[in-house]
Amino acid sequence: MELLENSVRPYAWGSRTVIAELLGEEVPSAHPQAELWLGAHPDDPSRLVGADGARTSLLDALRADPAGLLGPDRADRWDGTLPFLLKVLAAEEPLSLQAHPSLEQARAGFARENAMGVDRAAAERNYRDANHKPELICALTEFHALVGFRDPAATVPLLRALDVPELAGHAELLAAQPDPDGLRALFTTWITLPQSTLDVLVPALQAGCVRLAGNDTEFHAEARTVLELSERYAGDAGVLAALLLNRVTLAPGEAVYLPAGNLHAYLHGAGVELMANSDNVLRGGLTPKHVDVPELLRVLDFTPATPPVLTGTPDGAWLRYDTPFEEFLLRRWESTGLPSTEPIAVPDGGPRILLCTAGSASVAAPGGDLEIKRGGSLWLGADDTGITLAPGTERTQLFLAGDALG
Repeated sequence: MELLENSVRPYAWGSRTVIAELLGEEVPSAHPQAELWLGAHPDDPSRLVGADGARTSLLDALRADPAGLLGPDRADRWDGTLPFLLKVLAAEEPLSLQAHPSLEQARAGFARENAMGVDRAAAERNYRDANHKPELICALTEFHALVGFRDPAATVPLLRALDVPELAGHAELLAAQPDPDGLRALFTTWITLPQSTLDVLVPALQAGCVRLAGNDTEFHAEARTVLELSERYAGDAGVLAALLLNRVTLAPGEAVYLPAGNLHAYLHGAGVELMANSDNVLRGGLTPKHVDVPELLRVLDFTPATPPVLTGTPDGAWLRYDTPFEEFLLRRWESTGLPSTEPIAVPDGGPRILLCTAGSASVAAPGGDLEIKRGGSLWLGADDTGITLAPGTERTQLFLAGDALG
């Protein structure tokens, strides 16, 4: 059991307050802070902090002793790597419209770009590693997102209610084919429109959204979202694509997970994000970054579905957010702020990362105790078992990231 030191990623869409406050740093921060990375991704691994203050890269430590830190079975299962990446995400502005590849697609794409000689750090690189990136986001604040394709039975009425003549034909085409093939055809049409057409269509859509957003209708939230995106990304095909997606609002403690091929865009809010250990992103718009529409179309899943909102399943004292993925499992524990008479057991099983997002706790292990405060985190190796924690008197919230192998 060791303290972790983690890196902040300063993307332009990040917040100047959320991560700075979490880490107890000066607010506002000098630059937007978008993500706090906790794990062993090669691009920004965490550092183990020894009792003497010495720092060791978690990635280097895993390479030196995979069986010791992961456990022999998991070291073999995960090829000596940490299978998950934990983040704190703070979105002040919308993220790009994006999807992530399947494992097969990631391996093929990574090999293809390597063979082409594309530098791993190049802006035009799609596949920065050979892993897939299913992910889960658990809200710390109210969190807004576009997640997956909405059922055409709900999208067609939205398109009709906008009353935009330039979209009328598209609405009727989807009404005539309200299935994944119809969604694929319409999305492909919109995402490949020439800029001259978008420069006419997006302002027309804005006018329709102004009408809907000003009325208390069932499409009020969708209209406001598309209007806000169009103001930020004028003439961007991603604004049209947003009309086809489910709009989701999560309360603190609620979560959604995103499998491969799920088209999504996080809009605003802070959350704890847990994913397979990858940084593969295929973008389709709403960003100044590299957009590769043909590759995005190769990986997208056009099956319409309402994303299930997870509230957590009781698991001892913890809440567990189950997903279909072996690489990661997120648990959350929260106190009421009242004195605790019983120590809280930390679930055993493989490598884990413990993150404190509120309050503080004393973490007890056979080899000694450590204090964890808001913004702090601990590395727990496979042999760190029988660990318990005692929260402070204030409200405390902890997240435990691990794999789902049991």
